[in-house]
Amino acid sequence: PAPPRASTPKTLFPGGEGAAQRRAMAARGREQLELGRLGEAARAGCCPPSPPLSAWSRDNPGFEPEEEEGAVAAGPALEMDAEWGGPADAPSSVGSGRRQRRIPAEMRGRPPGPPEGSAPLRSAWAKRLARRLRGEMAFPRVAACCGVGRSAKNTLVTYGTVSSSMYYYTRVMSQLFLETPVSKMEKTDFKTLSTMDDFWKFTEGPLLDGLYWDMWYNNKTIAENKSFIYYENLLLGVPRIRQLKVRNGSCSIPEDLKDEIKDCYDVYSVANEDTAPFGIRNGTAWTYTNEKDLNGSSHWGLLATYSGAGYYQDLSRTREVTAVQIANLKKNLWLDRGTRAAFIDFSVYNANINLFCVVRLLVEFPATGGLLTSWQFQPVKLIHYISTLDFFLAACEMVFCLFVLYYMVEEILEIHIHRLHYFRSLWNCLDILIIVLSVAAIGISIYRTSTVDMLLKKLIEDQNSFPNFEPLAYWQIQFNNIAAVTVFFVWIKLFKFVNFNRTMSQLSTTMSRCVKDVVGFAIMFFIIFLAYAQLAYLVFGTQIDDFSTFQDCIFTQFRIILGDFNFTEVEEANRILGPIYFTTFVFFMFFILLVCTPLFSWGRWHVDFKYIIIFASLVLGFLWLLRVNISGLTFTWSATALFTFYFL
Repeated sequence: PAPPRASTPKTLFPGGEGAAQRRAMAARGREQLELGRLGEAARAGCCPPSPPLSAWSRDNPGFEPEEEEGAVAAGPALEMDAEWGGPADAPSSVGSGRRQRRIPAEMRGRPPGPPEGSAPLRSAWAKRLARRLRGEMAFPRVAACCGVGRSAKNTLVTYGTVSSSMYYYTRVMSQLFLETPVSKMEKTDFKTLSTMDDFWKFTEGPLLDGLYWDMWYNNKTIAENKSFIYYENLLLGVPRIRQLKVRNGSCSIPEDLKDEIKDCYDVYSVANEDTAPFGIRNGTAWTYTNEKDLNGSSHWGLLATYSGAGYYQDLSRTREVTAVQIANLKKNLWLDRGTRAAFIDFSVYNANINLFCVVRLLVEFPATGGLLTSWQFQPVKLIHYISTLDFFLAACEMVFCLFVLYYMVEEILEIHIHRLHYFRSLWNCLDILIIVLSVAAIGISIYRTSTVDMLLKKLIEDQNSFPNFEPLAYWQIQFNNIAAVTVFFVWIKLFKFVNFNRTMSQLSTTMSRCVKDVVGFAIMFFIIFLAYAQLAYLVFGTQIDDFSTFQDCIFTQFRIILGDFNFTEVEEANRILGPIYFTTFVFFMFFILLVCTPLFSWGRWHVDFKYIIIFASLVLGFLWLLRVNISGLTFTWSATALFTFYFL
């Protein structure tokens, strides 16, 4: 007897041998149809041939070449696939077991391009490209890991520009110039200056002592003509003292008092600024210099915003010469009634911690008389890439720039795909904000690095000049602020990637659902809050510093809510309205609003139910008046009422 034949793979599929033959014939027919179409296109020569569907499709937009004809599948492997494959796998298994004729790569041509005006196909291309850029970001846990990685990267780059040494640097410098008494017999320091005479005492005493450290504690002279504040901080170049004035006659004098008052100096503004020479009319201290020539910038003081121009005097690198210059200014009345602001600027550098400290001491002379003092101590890191850690941070910054470029392209493609619908998602708007802030930080960093090199070269060439580091310090502070805000938003965005966890998803859903209630409560809260702020400003603004401006009133009331408030000052300012204001404000903020909060949802349900009753009454009356007859059933009053309440 003949041995039994082994079962072939095609007998394992549903439908038997006939079904397998039909599928094979259909595959050969499709292949012949494609070959015929390619031959006709080649003979015609009018258009490039279309590729087979297997070579170019939505999932293969790059038109990648398939395997060559020499790839042949083995029989046992096909039998195993057919034996274990399901019905859905049968066509692919049989098709893969046959030797198919392949079309050479040079005959395939380009994939058919979209017809003109075919916006959906262009949109599909953009979607495929965006999908390729995203890659595995579609998976929640992978996206969460990438989000955490990006947050850590941004945090590392940001923290690389700051250190704890900055605080101690600021503290020692401020103690030296702000808390040193003007003399051994007086307790007045820079913070408590009140007259022009106090200003000159400060410049001749604590300012000179703080700027020039030319003697050791054993009275031994320091070698070289350099000043090291605290023996560690090099004074860069020379300090500068500058003032801004307003011209006489800049304000109006009442007719009845013109005989008594001859001079009038208005509050500071650029329009009232005095630009005429005065005094001995010799040198920059007595002649006006504009902001462009000084390479200055405006400054926001306590009373006004001051320009970067004015009358200035560059001091010396030695204590003796500087003392003579200050005495000369004082003798010739450099400060007069028209003076509205005096600036003292200098910069120091500490090589131990690689930090600059840009110092500005401001004395404002209001039109009311007296003076106000303010100051800025800005420790900044302007020289980068010195230590090994700096070069590591430089590599992180390069990676950060590449990521910003990647996400920029990704968001542009998504905006191209979704148009205005893209901005309906809060997370998408947050992505745009993060990218904009990152680009701004990169631009500021490039400008800072290039400018500080130029400034240091000029300082090395002429050490007796004033190095204006104030604009650089300003942009460095802005860079730190932008970086801090960017890190904040990047960490906030982590809420987007924690929804794969049930607990975190519930938290995110709860926060999104309570937005409307929070907004409604905030409107009610701030109506009462701002009403009290206006009352406090109008009643106490002329007597209490905490209420001197409307902005101060707002922050003072937040302090009242937190329990940080001096009730005695309010009571002394107004013995009647003071206690009433304080008592009612605390009562409304702490009690009424807290009681209203749990009842807010009940009130909303009550309003909705009221509108339901109104609608039901309208429907009820309308049906009763018309006496509607439906399928022979006449609606009487009772039937109409039952129908209406059943409907509700």
